[in-house]
Amino acid sequence: MRKRNRTRTLLALVLAAAFAIFAYPAAYGAGEIDAELKGEIKASIDRGLKWLRDQQAEDGSYLHHPGMTALAASAFMRSPRHYTEADGPFVGKAIEYLVSLAKPDGAIYDKDMPNYNTSVSLMALVQTKNPEYKDIAGRARQYIMILQTDEGEGYAPDDKMYGGIGYGGDLRPDMSNLQFSLKALKESGVSDDAEVWEKAIKFIERCQNRSESNDQPWAGDDGGFAYSPGDSKAGGTRSYGTMTYAGVLSFIYANVDKNDDRVQAAVRWIKDNYTLEENPPIGGQGLYYYYHTMSKALSVYGEPIITDSNGVQHNWYEELARKLLELQKEDGSWVNEQDRWMESMPLLTTAYAILALSTSYPE
Repeated sequence: MRKRNRTRTLLALVLAAAFAIFAYPAAYGAGEIDAELKGEIKASIDRGLKWLRDQQAEDGSYLHHPGMTALAASAFMRSPRHYTEADGPFVGKAIEYLVSLAKPDGAIYDKDMPNYNTSVSLMALVQTKNPEYKDIAGRARQYIMILQTDEGEGYAPDDKMYGGIGYGGDLRPDMSNLQFSLKALKESGVSDDAEVWEKAIKFIERCQNRSESNDQPWAGDDGGFAYSPGDSKAGGTRSYGTMTYAGVLSFIYANVDKNDDRVQAAVRWIKDNYTLEENPPIGGQGLYYYYHTMSKALSVYGEPIITDSNGVQHNWYEELARKLLELQKEDGSWVNEQDRWMESMPLLTTAYAILALSTSYPE
């Protein structure tokens, strides 16, 4: 029987773990920046938040979409000003909108992409630090774990999709959805000894171009990551930037040590392809998602300086901040001229940019 058909039974069990409230990772991964640049970054974030605030709909949502709403609310809460529900409807009503979409099985979504929307919504709820959301967050957390492709769906550990998580329903798992899910599970307090992590590692390995740890015949050896086993959005099975940063992030969230050979292989790819000019090697496609994922991954990785394969040292947060300040529009927003993955929508790219700047902002 498919695991999602067992949801009601599983959710009837008492949630033994208390609802742990986790703050966003501290800025331990960022290098030092001077006071002038720090002020410019904060002013840039404030302009972006002002623009974002003006986009809120009357029902509290942003673009009437749970994922967009959760990203926008998180941008406010994770910013250097650490806005809360009590600071205004731009957070408070947004959270109310997300809560209104919660389903009996724990999912938080409207029409589609139940896992992605539930994951980003769960992160927003956790970020409020409001104990009133303990039960809804606990159900959302359980729902995400139920979606993992494993024995409940008839998959064995040697199946290439084992351990992954996709958009939800019957859609196949991928690294993009998985990294959002693992982050939501980690921040919402799933214990380090939970089975979800070891299962996820199987899938992460099978998305990496590292034949030593990837048992799939297509695997190369550059250490980077594809979108899913045997499929890359850069064409064929080619490694590319966003998913390689997602791979580093996912390994570490799944409790793999940063010095593990699998992580270090991905970091070598990053050093070989370090750039802020594009999402290597696919140019401007998904550029702001690339910045967002890069900031999260390198913050968790914890090294303020990345030395590329040419021996050049990069204070990655300073360089990322300067690039985003350069790209910001006069009205405070950011937008990608390339439409792939919805990045021509300024609300999405502005939320990505603010989150990228806030992740390692030195308090």
